[in-house]
Amino acid sequence: MTLYLLDLFGVFVFALSGAMAADRRRMDLFGFVVIALLPALGGGTLRDVIIDAPVFWLTDPTYLLMSLAAAVLTFVAANAIQRAGQWLVWADAVGLSLFCVLGAAKTLALGLGPVNAMVMGVMSAVVGGIIRDVVCNEVPLILRRDVYATAAFAGAAAYVALLHAGLADAAAVWIGAAVCFAVRAAALVWDLSLPRRGG
Repeated sequence: MTLYLLDLFGVFVFALSGAMAADRRRMDLFGFVVIALLPALGGGTLRDVIIDAPVFWLTDPTYLLMSLAAAVLTFVAANAIQRAGQWLVWADAVGLSLFCVLGAAKTLALGLGPVNAMVMGVMSAVVGGIIRDVVCNEVPLILRRDVYATAAFAGAAAYVALLHAGLADAAAVWIGAAVCFAVRAAALVWDLSLPRRGG
């Protein structure tokens, strides 16, 4: 139950990030809803389609309702949410950490291999944000000098490796999420980034 509630929290926060992008583009209410759904549900939807699993928000509409609530909340209180910008960055890191390990866990549960699980974990965590940024005509966050997808990969890889080492699934989930959060937190605190050509 705790993981489920945290997963819903991650969806809500990712939806807020989408709705804030819609606010920056001065979209109408429908635009807020559409752009909020992209990071909140996009990565997990694509994952489920690829691994031939029931799409998660169709089997549990609570995810969709949380995303819609975030969109409407942002539409009426965008200025207040903007003032809480630093809080949102850390909440986003929590969502990233949960999505990468839960996406990997769902993939392994269907009998797919560890490499596939790591890829699907990263996809669950970051693809929705890529779609959001492309639709909003922004350079996707993970293509900038930012440790984001790398953190998701670290978390998913840690989860898979710990399971392979014989650790219980619940413990592996929490430790994998902690690894992702630690990498992302380090990047935020110390302004770390990946190298790029030419410095």
